[in-house]
Formats: sequence, C-alpha cells, structure tokens
Amino acid sequence: MKRVLIANRGEIALRVIRACRELGLETVAVYARGDEDSPHVALADRAVCIGPAPAPLSYLNVQNILAAALGSGADAVHPGYGFLAENADFAELCADCGLVFVGPSPAAIRAMGNKDRARQLMAAAGVPVIPGTGAVADAREAAKLAGKISYPVLLKAAAGGGGKGMRLVEEPGQLARALELARREGEAAFSDATVYMEKYIRRPRHVEIQILADNHGNVVHLGERDCSVQRRHQKLLEEAPCPALSPALRRRMGRAAVRAARAVRYSGAGTVEFLLDEQGNFYFMEMNTRIQVEHPVTEMITGIDLVKAQLLAAAGEELAIRQEDVAFRGWALECRINAEDPRQDFQPSPGVITGYRPPEGPWVRIDGVARAGWRVPPHYDSLIAKVIVWGQDRAEAIARMERALGEMAVQGIATTVPLHLKILADPEFRRGHYDTGFLARLLAGDGR
Repeated sequence: MKRVLIANRGEIALRVIRACRELGLETVAVYARGDEDSPHVALADRAVCIGPAPAPLSYLNVQNILAAALGSGADAVHPGYGFLAENADFAELCADCGLVFVGPSPAAIRAMGNKDRARQLMAAAGVPVIPGTGAVADAREAAKLAGKISYPVLLKAAAGGGGKGMRLVEEPGQLARALELARREGEAAFSDATVYMEKYIRRPRHVEIQILADNHGNVVHLGERDCSVQRRHQKLLEEAPCPALSPALRRRMGRAAVRAARAVRYSGAGTVEFLLDEQGNFYFMEMNTRIQVEHPVTEMITGIDLVKAQLLAAAGEELAIRQEDVAFRGWALECRINAEDPRQDFQPSPGVITGYRPPEGPWVRIDGVARAGWRVPPHYDSLIAKVIVWGQDRAEAIARMERALGEMAVQGIATTVPLHLKILADPEFRRGHYDTGFLARLLAGDGR
C-alpha cells in the first residue's frame, strides 16, 4: 500500500488522511460538487470530484469512486464510516479492481450485516444473544412466537441499523400493525422486508467492545465504550470505560467480543455491540464492521491509534500487540457536536458558520471540520465536530468536558452544545446510573 483513496468526507476523512500521513502513505480525497472547500480536500495529496452534491450521485456512487481510485493510481480504499463502509458488494468490487479494501472481508460484512443471520452465528459461537426468533413469516406466526417469548417484544428489520425498521410491541393488539410497519420500513431503507423478533429489555445500557484483528488469526479487544446517551437510537455522547462494568464483567464481555470476531474471521477494526441489563447480563446486539464515530475515547484510554491499526492490518501486517499488552488509563468522554437545534425538535441547522472558537487546553482533542466561513451543507450527516477529553478519573473528565464546551463558540448556526452541557450537569448522568432511555427522560422533563 502506497496510496489510499478515502471514500468519505468530513471529520472521518480528515482522521484517515492524518493516519496515512503518519504511516508515510499518500492520500486521495474525493468530494462532491459544493464540498470543494471542505478541509479534507485541502489536506489530501490530491482530490477528485465524484459527482453532484446528493450522496447517491457522489459518495454512494460506486462507479465514480472506483474510477477515481483507479484513475488516481490508488492501491487501497478506506471507506470511513457511513456511506459505503459496510457495503459488502463495494468491498468485493474493490478487490475485483485490484484495490485493497481497508476493512474486513466481504464475507464478514455480509455475515454481520444481516441481523438474523448474525444472531445465529453468535449463538453458535457461544456469544450471549437476546431471546428471540428467526425471520417471522406472517402475523399469525408472530403472535405465536411473541407468546413464547412473552411481551414486550421488539420487531427488527433483519437488514436494519440505526433504529430503522424497529418497532416495540407492548401487547398482542399492537403486533399486526407493528409488523406491517417494520416490514415496510425495512423494505424502504434496506430493500429487505425480512423481520425478526426479540425480547425487549427494559432500561438497558448500550455497551460496545472495540476489537482489532489481523489476517494472521490474531484478535484482541480494547475494552468498552458506553453509548447509552442516544436519541432515537442515534448516539450523542460516549465514554470509556463504562461506569457500570466491573473488571470481571469487562473480561467476560471482551472474551465474547473476541469470539464474535473469530466466528467470521474478522480483520481490521470493528465493534461488537451489546445490551447490558440491570442484573449485569449482556446480550449481543450487532457488530459494526468499520471504524466507529466514537473510536477516539478508546484511543484516549489505551494510547492505540485505531485508524493506523486498520491500515496496517489491511496491508497484511501482524498485530503489534497481544491481549496482555492492552492497558487502560484514566477516563475519556466524547460529545458529538451536530448542526441541529435541540429547541426545535433537533431540526438540522445548515448554513454558514460566521464565527468559530474551538476549545483548547490540556487533554482536549477536537476531531472535526467546523471553521469560520465554512458552509454546513444540507445533504449529509449534521456532525461538525467531536470534542473528546481525557481525565484521570470520571469526575475530572466530566469537569474538563464542561470546561471545554463552555469555551466552545459556534456562531451562525444552531448546535447541540447547550444540550451536552445539560446532560453533563444532570445528577443521573453524573452518578453514572443512566440507560438508553436517559435522554428521553431528560428532554421530557424539560418540556420537550
């Protein structure tokens, strides 16, 4: 690998370019029309326009991206997250074109991309799964299966993610309609109407384990991240480690995540996501076969550069660490700063940033593209920056994040900074006794 095309935009494109630079790799940025002034375009060694602004015509345009890679002399493609990152067909086409795909094999992506199949694989590998079913044929079968599992149950699109194609069913009378809606949404979002059913776990925590693997059979885990602060299944704040995990539970979850990765012969960086109930039981939810938005908090407490590790694994290098080498130090928090207005039901707030002051100081990291004069486009995800802090313990990390966000100023658009400050000040959060329903309760108490 000598030259890497980054098939993405925004802060993750910047992150990959910086990792490539440190490894001595040349970089090729791609951009849609209107994204010419994005920071990743200026930082890369070269840049190629791949189409109009709408994502289907540019960042999701496989033909244009492959043409850009081959035309620029790239020998590898890093997909980042989102867009084509978990598209097995894209990974396969990269290989067919003689390009290294910086990620797992197409077979691993497919195995984990279908949630029903992934459940079966994980159960066979000895990874705890939520009591549930295979694909549900019709409403009559759904009623029979729900009776065995017992209500409440969760209907989930087999090809789903991000909460799409998911319906909570509290009682039998809601089932038929919920099944119809889950199928319809699955078909619309993923071209797959297959739906399966799981037991609904009340007040769970969303805890994920970061893994690294190479093409030589080595797999390690790098501990956990708590991602329970989320709105409609979209994460807003993450921390590492999780306040609820004991060392023994961390070891059990880590071993389960390693088994999950080995079951699909995984290579590169990936995340195994679990639900953790109030009794300390954990259950496999899904595996994200890519780098995660929240990967910096793991880097902060381990000192391991996950994107460089991805690139080295894709280049055929053997992991430089073994499980006994992994050590955790201190506490880290990440706040995702989105161009959204929490006061207006999180409406997107695209437009020109007329003024920008990022937070500074010791142990504060900013991953983002926000700057004065930059226009936030309306076509893509609203993330403009990630503020990441490290502290010797959780209390110091929270205090440092409050200080950092208090310094941060973004003018011209609305952002989620005020909401993050409200979260950090909440007694439930400060005690570490929160779950995936925390933010909904916080907003309901605020009259929203």
